[in-house]
Amino acid sequence: MADNDAILKDKRIETRLIHAGRVEEDGTGSVTTPIFPSSTYRVAYPGDESGYVYSRWANPTRLALERALADLENGTRGFAFSSGLGALSTVLHLLKTGDHIVAVSDLYGGTHRQFEKVMRSFGLDFTYVDGRNPDDFEEAVTPNTRLFWVETPTNPLLRLIDIEAVAALAKKHDIITAVDNTFATPFIQNPLDLGADIVLHSMSKYLAGHCDVIAGALVVKDSKLAERLKFHQNALGAILGPFDSWLVLRGLKTLHLRMERHSFNSVKIVEYLETVPRVSKIYYPGQDGKPVPNKMKLPGGMVSFELKGDLETVRKFATSTQVFVLAESLGGVESLLNHPALMTHASIPPEVRKANGIGDNLIRLSVGLENIEDLIADLEQAFAVL
Repeated sequence: MADNDAILKDKRIETRLIHAGRVEEDGTGSVTTPIFPSSTYRVAYPGDESGYVYSRWANPTRLALERALADLENGTRGFAFSSGLGALSTVLHLLKTGDHIVAVSDLYGGTHRQFEKVMRSFGLDFTYVDGRNPDDFEEAVTPNTRLFWVETPTNPLLRLIDIEAVAALAKKHDIITAVDNTFATPFIQNPLDLGADIVLHSMSKYLAGHCDVIAGALVVKDSKLAERLKFHQNALGAILGPFDSWLVLRGLKTLHLRMERHSFNSVKIVEYLETVPRVSKIYYPGQDGKPVPNKMKLPGGMVSFELKGDLETVRKFATSTQVFVLAESLGGVESLLNHPALMTHASIPPEVRKANGIGDNLIRLSVGLENIEDLIADLEQAFAVL
């Protein structure tokens, strides 16, 4: 059988999504990558590391996923973790006490929590910037700056950061650029191609796509950086299990179809929200009138908006939808509604949330794959309750 990586080398991403992650032919002819649940493996002699040894180090199913991730992000190595925060923790363990990180201020609440309530106690220092102007990063650089942390689109205000410009600044100062690409996915943008050093995904979201797995990923191009991450992945132990790896591999096969439908539905939702008097502001890629950087192919499936009224009004709306499910997370086939201030970003102090533009009247939608007329009708009836 021909080498799968060689076959896919020149294929477009839709084809690679379906065929990436195949294991080498094992004699069965299996089209689906098998699940290898073994924790340990028979070796030929003491110290034999010529094949698989222990599944924290490497597992055939996880390795198939990691190779697929590297291919889809145009990297050389991929690493699969037990959660997106596990992947983030592994990146931060590349640093040492006294190192400084510049991060966008509009961040996933769990990322901010790990920065401020975990890693700051180990002597890491953090500065937060708006980031839509790349000069924000330049102005925050100190002699100890070692990492730029970027989300784009950001969570939950969907701001767009120019990865190429920020990465160019980072290289000038010998700083690592890491990009959380969860909202965009590799189908919409590829940060490594724009100069980033590390790409992170919460694979619980769009990559797996069915709200049935918790998983994270890192992808890199540089071989030395890859070896450092591989060491920390094994040493810290936050690896993804074989069954969860298989679930993500299964999800990847329909990522392109899902992202196209997520984007189509989200555009229609935004068009509808623009007609609703109760909505005071909409957050959506490109909505601020600025050009969309990073050559994003699609806007994605996330929409945030501010609702006129007090917190009780927002609670009433959030508990009145019937198709949109009030729940944490995002990126599944079902539409989800989230109140960032009391849910995904509740761990951020209220004064910091307010300074970052996350008010009590902000609602975030993860627009799913349902019929768009049903989704709009659901929002209409929820607004009517008010």
